[in-house]
Amino acid sequence: MELDDHAEDLASDLGVDKEEVKSDLQNLVEYSVPVDEAKQSLRRKYGDGSSGGGATPSAKDVAEITPDDSNVTVTSTVLTAGKRSIRYQGSDHVIVEGRLADETGVIDYTAWEDFGLSPGDTITAGNAGVREWDGEPELNLGESTSLSFEEESLDVPYEIGGDAQLADLQTGDRAVTVEVTVVECERRTIDGRDGETEIKSGVFGDESGRLPFTNWEPAPEIEEGNSIRIENAYVQEFRGVPEVNVSEFSTVSDLDRAIDVGSAASTMGVGDAVRTGGIYDVELVGNVIAVRDGSGLIQRCPECYRVIQKGQCRTHGDVDGIDDLRVKAILDDGTGTVTAVLDDELTEQVYGGTLEDALEQAREAMDQAVVADAIRERIVGREYRVRGHLSVDEYGANLDAEIFEESADDPAARATDFLAEVDA
Repeated sequence: MELDDHAEDLASDLGVDKEEVKSDLQNLVEYSVPVDEAKQSLRRKYGDGSSGGGATPSAKDVAEITPDDSNVTVTSTVLTAGKRSIRYQGSDHVIVEGRLADETGVIDYTAWEDFGLSPGDTITAGNAGVREWDGEPELNLGESTSLSFEEESLDVPYEIGGDAQLADLQTGDRAVTVEVTVVECERRTIDGRDGETEIKSGVFGDESGRLPFTNWEPAPEIEEGNSIRIENAYVQEFRGVPEVNVSEFSTVSDLDRAIDVGSAASTMGVGDAVRTGGIYDVELVGNVIAVRDGSGLIQRCPECYRVIQKGQCRTHGDVDGIDDLRVKAILDDGTGTVTAVLDDELTEQVYGGTLEDALEQAREAMDQAVVADAIRERIVGREYRVRGHLSVDEYGANLDAEIFEESADDPAARATDFLAEVDA
């Protein structure tokens, strides 16, 4: 249902001007208030304390709930429940979020009131709001929701609790529990919503792989090399990949055993990797078919370190650029293409010289493009194994490379094997 339709229904129920209601509704939604909660707020504002002005919400199985539903009644088991603080309408609000399940399926929920939910509880939520999140329905349990705890539990085919391995985590997961080793960790100060805020960030690892993390209330247990257990973390997207977020409501404790970090990255075809929408620590193999413009000798802004053009930074305007090296190589394996981005160290390796060597070559030729041309001659047409972090957005697929090595596979032997399969 479009916002205009919600406003029209409200105006009709409440007997007030539609444009006034629509303006109020728009303001609330822009502050990330779910539509159902925003409508209830406006009903209270205009003097109608009813739950919706319509028929009693029908009881549904989880699998039957769709984003087109407005309100439903559902009986389900609480799989996970974790607290988090969010900000809307200028103030902080503590919510509880996680997943519910019955015999038919699983659904995410957000509780805007403290109902005392715990994993394993079986509940009936009456007049639960439904909103769409990432194309899927999500339940909103708010002031207008009647919630009761059932004595008889459901037999659900899903694990209760949020235990997970890093490789299984996806953007949007909430109330997860992981046991990890802190592979990398740094403490830094950022400009947060309340001014300067000190956080920790880095990389977690377990047997299944690695993921970046942010610790918003620095925990003493999160230090490089420590093996820890984290309860009630949530997962958000950062630079196109899932990131573990540890909040003030998370519980962090030391483990009395070491968590081994897997050394192997996921090996995928380029097409499959791109279709994931972003993956941290993946290995791709393909041929370099081109080196894109903006490679070789470049200049960066001294303030934000973005690449500048003709002395102009998009954010800081006229600046004296810092010289640097970079390669943007297009990798193709027949199933898709991706741009592998090499930092200065990897670029020096494929260039066969240092930044000073590149600057000298550019001075002699009076053209900095010669550096990129030299790199093209070295790598285009060759097959490489590239390991790094893949992000996919409206601008395409980019792999921030950590390893860029010429493949040891014999292409002639591989072609012979392929022809043998075809003949067979």
